[in-house]
Amino acid sequence: MVSFKVAFFLFVGFMVGASKAQLCPTFYDDSCPDVSDIVRGVVQQALETDDRAGARLIRLHFHDCFVDGCDGSVLLVNQTGVVSELGAPGNANITGFNIVDDIKAALEEACPGVVSCADILALASVHAVSLVGGPFWEVQLGRRDRRRANLQGAINGLPSPFENVQELKEKFGRVGLDSTDLVALSGAHTFGRSRCRFFDTRLNVSSPDNTLDASYANQLRQACASSRDTFLNLDPTTPDDFDNNYYTNLQSNFGLLGSDQVLFSTPGEDTVDIVNMFAGSEQQFFDSFGQSMINMGNISPLTGDQGEVRCNCRRLN
Repeated sequence: MVSFKVAFFLFVGFMVGASKAQLCPTFYDDSCPDVSDIVRGVVQQALETDDRAGARLIRLHFHDCFVDGCDGSVLLVNQTGVVSELGAPGNANITGFNIVDDIKAALEEACPGVVSCADILALASVHAVSLVGGPFWEVQLGRRDRRRANLQGAINGLPSPFENVQELKEKFGRVGLDSTDLVALSGAHTFGRSRCRFFDTRLNVSSPDNTLDASYANQLRQACASSRDTFLNLDPTTPDDFDNNYYTNLQSNFGLLGSDQVLFSTPGEDTVDIVNMFAGSEQQFFDSFGQSMINMGNISPLTGDQGEVRCNCRRLN
């Protein structure tokens, strides 16, 4: 029995390694050599009129990868044979599809039928970050698009802004990501916005959240008074820049979402030391973020003749 288990895990490890090995940064060098420049150009254009464009794109990539791997399934709408993942609570009000559509249209004109929607999300994410002052990492490419969605997987697998550290670690662990990945990828909240409904339970006057700075909580109450759908900056200091202020905010109890603040405010968790490390060194954060994005991008990709390359990212061919 022991030898069988060892052989099984070696086999699984080999298969995972083989799957990852099929992704490479030069995948489109012959078939679509300008792919990265084309994606960058569309993302840059989107950022000129929408400060939230970068956060929208990286959220799409994140939510894609956490459900059956990075396969473009989050982009699918309801259609024959497909129940969309967009009905999951974690995907409520997710946006950025118009930017993905624009990228796909530009790529279809340059090299039709070549670049997958899953790879578009990976490439859009690196440019969304680097164009606003963040790091650039070498994106691994060669993913194919899945021909189905997984609504229940999205319901069960997407991290929630209401979860504690252990719950977050469990969901990250399910897809092979560790505490460093959790803290690094959470740093994407250094830009973007959140609706009040995702954190206003922390503002209860009769039982205030003591991990939220009292003066900041008062500001948030006033800002959220008119509507639970009011958008507020995730990073109140440099809201549209990609930097390490997310972590210094956590050290000062200025984490907007409960799921952010728990990374620093939960005694005894290894995430506390990681937050302190990233707060003390922006370069360390940038290096770790890039590696964690690569790690996330390697979750269960479809390669070879699996899946398809969609002509329209929202619909099956």
